[in-house]
Amino acid sequence: MPDFAALRERMVVEQIAGRGLIDARLLDAFREVPREFFVAPDFAVEAYDDKPLPIEAGQTISQPYIVAFMIDAARVRPGQRVLEVGAGSGYAAALLGRIADEVVAIERHPELARLARERMERLGYRNVRIVEGDGTLGFAEAAPYGAILAAAAGRHVPEALLDQLAEGGILVMPLGSPGGAQRLVRVRRRGGRFEREEMDAVRFVPLIGEQGWPEERE
Repeated sequence: MPDFAALRERMVVEQIAGRGLIDARLLDAFREVPREFFVAPDFAVEAYDDKPLPIEAGQTISQPYIVAFMIDAARVRPGQRVLEVGAGSGYAAALLGRIADEVVAIERHPELARLARERMERLGYRNVRIVEGDGTLGFAEAAPYGAILAAAAGRHVPEALLDQLAEGGILVMPLGSPGGAQRLVRVRRRGGRFEREEMDAVRFVPLIGEQGWPEERE
């Protein structure tokens, strides 16, 4: 049986802090959340490798550094309510829940939503709520959000997500065509205006939904 605690610490030191992300709350969250619980069982021994891994429903869990980079870019902090679009296995939502006060994570695949919900219950992460639905529409019931993160690439930033972003809040998501060039963008809401900044080149699955890509492109 691998020493997951040691592998987790090495991941934090080498893959996250070693690449310049040094916020203590962020690093502590990555030290606390057991990534091996959030990957397909056959890949548990690779849970702390520097790469994405398969999960259920034919989807993937992102490379740890990318998750950390997006959380850092969104300036997630205590006292916030955060929305995650594309919960997947629930790993990023669990990390967000170790930093923010409340997290809502929306997932369109019923199987993934169910499994992520079970993982939160098993780990006792009671401030993380997993809901099933169209992530491009956000989750207006709990809005506004101090931070919104999307784990899938849209053709544009959905208006619904902009509407649900609190004043002073930050949205981080990839934009670009499936299989084509994609780039992370950061959007800040200030004084009723939205300030957009382009960041790193990335590669994500398409954001499917009413305000995203159509189903057949997945």
